[in-house]
Formats: sequence, structure tokens, C-alpha cells
Amino acid sequence: MRLGADFFSRDVLEVAPELVGKMICRQLPDGRVLRGMITETEAYRGKEDLACHARMGKTKRNAVMFGPSGYAYIYLIYGIHWLFNIVTGEDEDPQAVLIRALEKPWDGPGKWTKAFCVTGDQNGLYLPSSQQLWLEEGQQPDIITAPRVGIDYAGEPWKSIPWRFIAK
Repeated sequence: MRLGADFFSRDVLEVAPELVGKMICRQLPDGRVLRGMITETEAYRGKEDLACHARMGKTKRNAVMFGPSGYAYIYLIYGIHWLFNIVTGEDEDPQAVLIRALEKPWDGPGKWTKAFCVTGDQNGLYLPSSQQLWLEEGQQPDIITAPRVGIDYAGEPWKSIPWRFIAK
């Protein structure tokens, strides 16, 4: 069953752990549908979170984060990897969940997006009704928490907050 708008309209700290175990589905241009179980997520929570792209306000790059929940926020990092996030929460309260990993062999945020042909072309898709990219129910595994990855620039307490959610 496809995840609807209500699932995403909650606070990122509720949505991020509940996404672990859900399925990401991607229909390719040739009609094939790829599915992978989410095994790791990270929460980014608004302007006050110094690791969040919204910390400096609204820009052309992060504008989708300031809109309604349920939209894909996809951006290029290091000029080579597309990273996929899902906007959560209320309008103008920029929150998003980074999907860090799917079940093996897609154990990195750039690996799974490459395998699923996810690029900036899907940025701004409304996931509850998209025919290209959507999420479905799965089985909630036991979860452990850990600090987020690669955000030393944010300083404390942001780099140590356990807002990474990993299937045990």
C-alpha cells in the first residue's frame, strides 16, 4: 500500500524512524519498477538545525523544503552523487528526511539513487501521487540510533544528536 500525504505531514523526528523498513519504488522509463527496503535515514529539522540546508533560509536549491510535505528534495553533492530526501512537517517549516541506504547492496545515499536512476529530474515530485517515484508500506524492523554522518561543520550539539535511524 502506498504511503499517503498524512504519513509525511508529521514532524521529521516521527517520520524518519518510521521510514526504516518502508519500500522505495521507482518506475523506470521502460516500465520496469524497482523496489528497495529503506534501512537507514537521517532527520534534518528546520532553520535551527545547523546541519540542515534550511539553516540559511530559502534558496533556489532548497525551496522545496519550505513547501508542503510529501515532496522529493533531491540535490547533487560533490558534483557526482544525487541525494534523495523527503519533505515532512508543515509549510514554511523546512524539515526533510535523507534516505541514506536501502537493503544491500545499496548501502549509501549515492549508490541507491544511481541504481534507481534518481536524479535532479525527480526533484519536486509529489510522492503520494507520483507515477515515477513513491513509497509503500513495509515491515518495521528494530532500529538503533546514531549521530548523523558528514556534518562536522555544524558543530555541537548538531553533529552528535542521534538523528540517524538504522535497521538493526
